[in-house]
Amino acid sequence: MSTDAHPAGRLPAAFTTPGTSSFVEFLGGYAPQLLPASRAVEAGAPAAVLNAPHGTTIVALVFDGGVVLAGDRRATMGSMIASRHIEKVFPADDYSAVGIAGTAGLAVELVRLFQLELEHYEKIEGSLLSLDGKANRLATIIRGQLPLALQGLAVVPLFAGFDLDRRVGRIFSYDVTGGRYEEQEHHAVGSGSVFARGSLKKRWRSGMTADEAVRVAVEALVDAADDDSATGGPDSDRGIYPVVATVTEAGYLRVPDSELAAATDEVRAARREGRGGPAR
Repeated sequence: MSTDAHPAGRLPAAFTTPGTSSFVEFLGGYAPQLLPASRAVEAGAPAAVLNAPHGTTIVALVFDGGVVLAGDRRATMGSMIASRHIEKVFPADDYSAVGIAGTAGLAVELVRLFQLELEHYEKIEGSLLSLDGKANRLATIIRGQLPLALQGLAVVPLFAGFDLDRRVGRIFSYDVTGGRYEEQEHHAVGSGSVFARGSLKKRWRSGMTADEAVRVAVEALVDAADDDSATGGPDSDRGIYPVVATVTEAGYLRVPDSELAAATDEVRAARREGRGGPAR
């Protein structure tokens, strides 16, 4: 990073000049080359895109008192499995979470930038950004990635959180241009989303508890893995389970693997008995 540091070792003037509470805007003015969107893809991009790991699938659903966000653990690189352990669901702050689908490396970097954006706002303003404000900030960051998306390196996150004003869980989806859309009840993104959405439509109901919502999320990912090769289902032999988190008035909470193992066993048992679909 190039700096205009004071010879005496003081911070550059940009760090002490009053300005925006947006870290992204600050960085864009001080060192724009550090933003992901400033990086150009070299010639031969199609091959680079093919070899870049991609992550799917992410599901979200609201329940009575909050929201669940869940993602499988598989990343693919063309027709190959690049990773069975990738994490695609992260806390954005204490009362929100973000799941990533698309080019994995850029998606993780985008999440870190978003986390820093919210932390920076809280320190500058001394208060939390509203859930709508967080959703809008994420839309702005995604819009900045459009040049990379047009070269095939797209990132499409799913954002969810607990609205401290409305006292409910809410879900937001995006497109590569930064378009923001609030979803009702449930949603899914990624290559297995069409199968996950079908499962969510059948299983979701109003007034569910957190435990019931977690089970529905796990079942949706199992259904997606049945028909989408890029989605990895729970792997009991390796001890690999989806990353599932709830966000409530109490904050962000990751569901432990022991509970996910029990939910997976319930789904499989129901199918064997013919109550949850065809026997496996």
